Amino acid sequence: MATLKALVVDDASFVRDLVKRTIRQRFPVIETTDAQNGRRAQSLMSRAEFDLILCDWEMPEMSGLELLQWMRQQPQYEKTPFIMITSRGDKDHVIEAVKEGVSEYLGKPFSPEGLSKKIIKVMGQTLTAAMGQSGKSMAGPADAFKESAVLLTQKRETQSPLPTASASSVLLSPESPKPAVAKSSSMSLASIRFAESSLKSAVKDINLTEVRVIARRDQDFPGILDQAVVDIETGEGQMARLNGYVHQLQAVDKRRDTDFVSITVRFVDEDPKKLEDLSRFIARFRAGKR
Repeated sequence: MATLKALVVDDASFVRDLVKRTIRQRFPVIETTDAQNGRRAQSLMSRAEFDLILCDWEMPEMSGLELLQWMRQQPQYEKTPFIMITSRGDKDHVIEAVKEGVSEYLGKPFSPEGLSKKIIKVMGQTLTAAMGQSGKSMAGPADAFKESAVLLTQKRETQSPLPTASASSVLLSPESPKPAVAKSSSMSLASIRFAESSLKSAVKDINLTEVRVIARRDQDFPGILDQAVVDIETGEGQMARLNGYVHQLQAVDKRRDTDFVSITVRFVDEDPKKLEDLSRFIARFRAGKR
């Protein structure tokens, strides 16, 4: 029987479902409620009390940072654990969240193990006691408790948002001086981040629903339905970080030993600002193909 309550806040229903499923499978004593943005979360938190908040940073109407700022001003939520789950992993944003009272910070895309570890860490003995009373056990909670909150302010090892090489070098076959797939050096590049790896690729096609990229086979590839964050430069030094999942993996050539793989990532973001950034990139991408 659930004895603790968690609120999952993210504008992407796909991400909310991933978080809720992980909690349901690993912490059956936690009951989950979800909200699509900070404004809705604020309304729910005003009517009921939650023991844990897991929240995205970039959302329409009210961001995760704004929700955190409001929450810390409410007496009943001054010390409630708040985990920020976001694709923004640069040090400045981590420090900003720490100053506002965030309990932990988890970068997208995340693994169930990574999320579980953060939950165990911030909920401490409250979660251990609830699991014990229900007759459930947690694997290795002591290891998670050993981590210090100082880790929040340390420099994170982040993937470069975009490969600095040209598209031809990303797709260049080591056996051939010519690009095997991309013949245009102006092809747009994308870095796709997964829970345990990242992938350098060249954009083959893109729309508001999905992106198809080509990548060399000698890199670490994800599995179907794995979470992904696509980093693409939208122009004027701006970066779009689009959340999605792997929809399709396909060999570029019919040969079994093909050097290149096509990856289709379906987008799950519903934030109007991100869709605007994506539209700007699509217009620039299509203009460059003419």
